[in-house]
Amino acid sequence: MVQSNAILFGWNTVVVGREGIAGELFAHTVNYFEKLKSTNLLETYEPVFLNVHGGDLNGFFLLKGTHAQLDTIKSSNEFIEITMRAGMCLTNVGVIDSYVGNNVNELMTRWMKAIPTK
Repeated sequence: MVQSNAILFGWNTVVVGREGIAGELFAHTVNYFEKLKSTNLLETYEPVFLNVHGGDLNGFFLLKGTHAQLDTIKSSNEFIEITMRAGMCLTNVGVIDSYVGNNVNELMTRWMKAIPTK
C-alpha cells in the first residue's frame, strides 16, 4: 500500500485588506513548521511562490514526512487553526495529501499496469 508522504498546503491570492494578517500568518506558519522540523515531527518543508501564470494556485508549502507524521500534523490543533486562519485571509486554500520520491515511482508503475491493452 502506497501512503502519502507529503502535503501540499496551497492558496491563490490574499484577500484585499487582509495583506498584513496574511503576512503575519505566513511568519507564524514558518515558525510552526521549523518547530516541527527541529523536533523530528516533520522531515522537511518548502515554501513556494509561483510567478503570475493565470491559474488559481499562486503559492504553497510542500511538507514532507512519513504518513504517520503528516497525519499527526493535520490533526493537530495548531495546524487546524492555521488552515482556518488561512481561509479567512487567502482565497482557494487547500490541504492536499501528496506523493513524492519513491512513492511516485510506485504509483507510476501501478498506473502503467492499469493502462488497457488491446
